[in-house]
Amino acid sequence: MRLTVLGCAGSFPGPNAPCSAYLIEAEDFRLLLDFGTGSLSTLQRVGGLYSVDAILLSHLHADHIFDACSYVVARRYAPDGPKPRLPVYAPASAPERLAAAYGGAPHEGTLDDVYSFHTLRPGTFLVGPFEVTVDRVNHPIETFGVRVDHGGSAIAYSADTAPCETLLRLAHGVDLFLCEASYPDGAVNPPGLHLTGREAGEYATKAGVGRLLLTHLVPAWCDEEQTFAAATATFTGDVDVVCPGDRYFV
Repeated sequence: MRLTVLGCAGSFPGPNAPCSAYLIEAEDFRLLLDFGTGSLSTLQRVGGLYSVDAILLSHLHADHIFDACSYVVARRYAPDGPKPRLPVYAPASAPERLAAAYGGAPHEGTLDDVYSFHTLRPGTFLVGPFEVTVDRVNHPIETFGVRVDHGGSAIAYSADTAPCETLLRLAHGVDLFLCEASYPDGAVNPPGLHLTGREAGEYATKAGVGRLLLTHLVPAWCDEEQTFAAATATFTGDVDVVCPGDRYFV
């Protein structure tokens, strides 16, 4: 499998990073995890505008879905004709949420000509060559952490979450653990929303992962060096703070 970071900024795009979007590839199949603001630009540089075979949206906060609205135009109005419907795995209200964000006027209708929606529920299912496992994590709206297995290798994605036991199950023994680290350590952080670098490192250690990839830092408010230092203090394996365009192979 190959993981490519398209966007990694938390909450809103940073000066050098779109919001969360991660492309996982194997056997010429490309699964996009989240489609955050600005990430469509990176997709065109690293994979091509129509390179995606399926999309999984971990939750429906704006910074994880808004470029799925921009993508409607690219697929619906392509010069050579509309593109085939694209599978989208997402929480139950995704069709209405995306349609409202895209247009909002009744005459604009649904997005069913562009996307075929599949409701996420805890469990395991196949997407192309991948075995995908999702489960609820600790965030104010319905949010799913994700594990992707293929050919004896595995990648886990925390999505947005505060501390929870689900992370240990999804990340157990994975090669790559893509984990959010939105909050600074040492500050009084709101409960039930996000993780710190220290907490990300603790979960990586407990889950026995191969490599920890820190993501969803808020560029305007987070210090990357401090987040990295906090994570490496609690996890002795390899740690990266990811950037758009980064690629990892497992």
